[in-house]
Amino acid sequence: MPALTLRRRVSVNPVRSSSTRAVRAGTPTGLAGLAALCLLAAGCGNPPDAPTAAGPAMPELPTWSEQMRVRESWLPARHALVLETMRRHDLDMWIVVNEEFHNDPVTQYIAPPRPYSGNRDIFVFADAGAEGLRKYAVTGFPQEQVRRHFESPRDPVPATTQLPELYARHRPARIGLNIGGRKGVQRSLTHDSYLFLSETLGPEATRAFVSAADFLEEFYETRIPEELEYFRVHVQATDVLARRALSNEVITPGTTTVGDVRNWLYDEIGKLGAGTWFQPNLRIYERGVEPELSRGFPIPADEAKVIERGQVIHLDMGITRMGFDTDWQKNAYVLREGETEAPEGLRRALANTNRVQDALMRRAARPGRTAGEVTAQAMAEVSGQGFEPRIYSHPIGAQGHGLGTSLGYGFRANSTGNPETMTKRLRPGSYISIELCSVTPIPEWGGQELIVGLEDPAHLTDEGYEFFVPRQEAWYLIR
Repeated sequence: MPALTLRRRVSVNPVRSSSTRAVRAGTPTGLAGLAALCLLAAGCGNPPDAPTAAGPAMPELPTWSEQMRVRESWLPARHALVLETMRRHDLDMWIVVNEEFHNDPVTQYIAPPRPYSGNRDIFVFADAGAEGLRKYAVTGFPQEQVRRHFESPRDPVPATTQLPELYARHRPARIGLNIGGRKGVQRSLTHDSYLFLSETLGPEATRAFVSAADFLEEFYETRIPEELEYFRVHVQATDVLARRALSNEVITPGTTTVGDVRNWLYDEIGKLGAGTWFQPNLRIYERGVEPELSRGFPIPADEAKVIERGQVIHLDMGITRMGFDTDWQKNAYVLREGETEAPEGLRRALANTNRVQDALMRRAARPGRTAGEVTAQAMAEVSGQGFEPRIYSHPIGAQGHGLGTSLGYGFRANSTGNPETMTKRLRPGSYISIELCSVTPIPEWGGQELIVGLEDPAHLTDEGYEFFVPRQEAWYLIR
């Protein structure tokens, strides 16, 4: 697999990952050493920031051009998945229409991840039987990178000419389109582009149009080995940002507002050449104040809210970079004057959340088991222990709220709480955001209940889920 060059290292204590899988070498860019980077975790930096009391230094991330080269090198493996998955879902052809200034979400995962500005750039995958997968790019402008992976004329041929020729050549009985899915990434074909395909291909082909939603779910959820260490390094970057945000580098009790922390995160995410797929949120818990709820969750704090001593700060954030989304929740306690650690009740509450993680990840989750079986076993193990467990974990990777098998039920208004209806099976190697919490009475707060939520990306192995970086087991302290 392509690997990432380590240009600099800072002398810090490594945060070792839970995976020691070796990374295969070999890349068209001559990059090397990503496995070493990820086993050293945050032991390298770009820029080479010194580690702070809040945690490790920022890992080096690939530049934009490096991202494009590496991601393009993954296309042969992704295209092999396309043919296998098309056949499992009885698709003879799959057509993706990428519109100028309105990209189809899947384009960056099936074609070179570069800008496309040809009004409508169309990618056609056809099952040619014994010949295997035939791949065609019908683009508005010629692109060298596209021709490396698709049959595409140097001088582009209009779609109104080329598409009917492809249909006549392959005569597909079922043509998958990105329509009719439960989530936006499955129903991304616009109405006008649907009409364009129908008018261009004719009524016979239109009768062959079917939803590719189930195909897309399997395609997105199936990860290739080459991605793993690259995703890990972006999770590490998310971890570093969260640790810094929940520290005295950013927060001065009695002065700093929620909006200050959010704006700091926006700026630091931007410095990484990254974006975010949702607004960074802080929730503040304090003795004597019951949180206001929405859809079963505490509502994020207003930006004008000042962070004070004795409060619990819960951060929910993620970054978008290199075709990956991360999702991350961590917790800090603002020490009162004279305190050197969080109260015992808070420490026990965090440990309860770790117990829910262990039950779900280490003992319940295994490839091939259904979501209902996994959730029911984990909930049974940690129920009746003096706290309320809640599980609401979801797929992650290409999207923050990804396609695939989710885990958890019970406390949301739209959740049935019936494991027998959760029949999707855990896919080997799939990525998930282990999102869950415990609700624990806090003696120091007069028995008031505290929600301690954690969220960490993980990947599925034969022995259960493994985090990409170590989880939080102690409160981050703001002095």
